[in-house]
Amino acid sequence: MSSSNGKAIICRDTLANGGWKLEDVSVRQPGEGELLVEMVASGVCHTDVLIGGLPNGAAPIAFYPRVLGHEGSGYVRSVGPGVTVAKAGDPVLLSFASCESCAICLASQHSHCVYANELNFGPQPPTFGAPNDAANPSVPGAFFGQSSFASLSIVRQSSVVNASSLVSSKAELQLLAPLGCGVQTGAGTIINAANAQPRDIVCVLGLGGVGLSAIMGAKIQGCRRIIGVDRVASRLELAKAMGATHVIDTSKFGEGETLASAVRAVSEDLGPTVTVDTTGVPALIKAMVEFSRNRGKILQVGSAPFDFKLELSVFDFMVRGLQYIGAVEGQAHPPEFVPKMVRWYKEGKFPVDKMMKLMPAEEFEKAVKEMHDGTTIKPILTWS
Repeated sequence: MSSSNGKAIICRDTLANGGWKLEDVSVRQPGEGELLVEMVASGVCHTDVLIGGLPNGAAPIAFYPRVLGHEGSGYVRSVGPGVTVAKAGDPVLLSFASCESCAICLASQHSHCVYANELNFGPQPPTFGAPNDAANPSVPGAFFGQSSFASLSIVRQSSVVNASSLVSSKAELQLLAPLGCGVQTGAGTIINAANAQPRDIVCVLGLGGVGLSAIMGAKIQGCRRIIGVDRVASRLELAKAMGATHVIDTSKFGEGETLASAVRAVSEDLGPTVTVDTTGVPALIKAMVEFSRNRGKILQVGSAPFDFKLELSVFDFMVRGLQYIGAVEGQAHPPEFVPKMVRWYKEGKFPVDKMMKLMPAEEFEKAVKEMHDGTTIKPILTWS
């Protein structure tokens, strides 16, 4: 079977060790249920950096070499047998993979698919050929079903949202690439997982791409107070522009001031009814349990350290009627939720463009740096 040639960011070691390199690759043709997609863009997500920053053996999902990337968009070049979601030439937006047939998926809870770890993170068959590496001549793909840090990639059918009726240009397709993970995760957590309503007071910890998307989701839902928490001034200002009614700058706390006291001060001294942590920082996770209102919903979205364990007073938790909820990918079904986000964006209700910055794929290291220091909220690597 013939192959196609392109480029990919191959991770052969951690990012800190200089293990990410843009290399020439060949890409095999699609098999059953697969598509060959010519990428035009891929958002950079903290999950890419988390996984690509772990030494081998640090977690079951970290191994090298591999191609990461999971916020892709592009055009279908060819399809394998059994593919019905798109045809050659169609624009597509990409998201996570699910089996679509387990009891969880059949209940429309695809983001918690029984086989999610296996399909999105587990060992995968070779996708990319690396002609300049005799020791590792083939490299796995299918990270989140797509491995979009590549100019060409093999994509699972379940990861594809056909965008033929959603976008009108290549530029629009590039801009909307991050909808399939970071934006979906933030907005979907508020709308789907929390089912936030106008009566709710929402607090979002961390105002990166996921957190700001949660702010926008709360605005869409008409929540009466929306509180954004961060320590980067530019992010706090952007949160206000996107719908936050209150912001808290944790870098300016005075003596004796705590996050719990600051949040309660702007939530009727009772705490928020919905709190979302996008940071994974243990101290913030503990704080949100402390300051949440009785019967409040606490949603964990950020990836905490693998060895972190949250200790709870079970009696206090019971008496307060709290709900601690794990949410992945906004508990969204991408073929249904992604078109909603595109529609909101076009109606001016969902200004995702305010946090995007397009950068050529060659500048991936700069993109990661700017995402970490707050210069850029959501960098998008472009492949053409």
